[in-house]
Amino acid sequence: MNIPMKPETKSKGKSFLSKKPPRDMLALSPVTNTLFTIVLGVCCVLTLIPIYVIIMASLTSEASLTANGYQLWPKEFSTMAYSFLFSQGSIVVTAYKNTIISTVAGTLLSVFMVALYAYPLSRDNFKFRTFFTFFAFFTMLFGGGLVSYYMVTRQILKIQNSLWALFLPSAFSPFWVIVMRTFYKTNVPNEIIESARMDGASEWRTLFEIVMPLAIPGLATVALFSAIGIWNNFFNCLLLVDEAKYYSLQFTIYTTLNNIRFLLENADKMPGIVNIAELPSQTFRMAMAVVTVGPIVFAYPFFQRYFIRGLTIGAVKG
Repeated sequence: MNIPMKPETKSKGKSFLSKKPPRDMLALSPVTNTLFTIVLGVCCVLTLIPIYVIIMASLTSEASLTANGYQLWPKEFSTMAYSFLFSQGSIVVTAYKNTIISTVAGTLLSVFMVALYAYPLSRDNFKFRTFFTFFAFFTMLFGGGLVSYYMVTRQILKIQNSLWALFLPSAFSPFWVIVMRTFYKTNVPNEIIESARMDGASEWRTLFEIVMPLAIPGLATVALFSAIGIWNNFFNCLLLVDEAKYYSLQFTIYTTLNNIRFLLENADKMPGIVNIAELPSQTFRMAMAVVTVGPIVFAYPFFQRYFIRGLTIGAVKG
């Protein structure tokens, strides 16, 4: 016997079948997405305009820049600032070479030491992890001061007047040890390490073949910031290097800029010796900014995807 379906039941079944899937709360509407894209595009353009102005100013003659100021398109092109920057020949080239070598070596050393120090701190079966964590954290709160730093680097380590002085004192950071310890704990499951141990893998093999590949975003973030810090480091060269053949790029440009300032301020006392018109000042500063920032700007895109993932992964766990 067929029993007719009630209208209410039929309507409920129809509404159940035609029910739309729940809307993603994190999804943006097309209008909002377009608006955000426009706003971010405008912000990118506004960010690039100062860099463009610096580049154009470095390609402008000193007289035109003094008379007309900074412009989007120079009225008189000139490469005199770059010619003056590299006119010292081997000095600037050698400084560039020293900075590149120290940045590469210091970055590799920093990543290696931070990775090795942070890994045992992330393991629950390491009974001294509390002591060594506090030992690293304590150095972030209290420092030995400039005198002890100077004596250790010069009298104990004896790294003055060498390339070691440019990167060795800056090759370790307790802050990144804390960051990498947290990254290991949140992104390397204990089950993977335990399974590797059950298969007979040693601690070193587990670290280099299993943990390291999973920790590439965090290590890339450490590498990026370490490279920027060592590339821009000025203090170590000022304190520990006395010979020009070991100068870094930043210190070489700093000394050159001071020499230009000295000549401009004392040109009236040296008539016939110094020609002020041939000494770039503002354009030299702009060329200096382009030369020093360029390599880091070109290197950043290679680290960008790892950098963003390294800072955000593990931040929110649901």
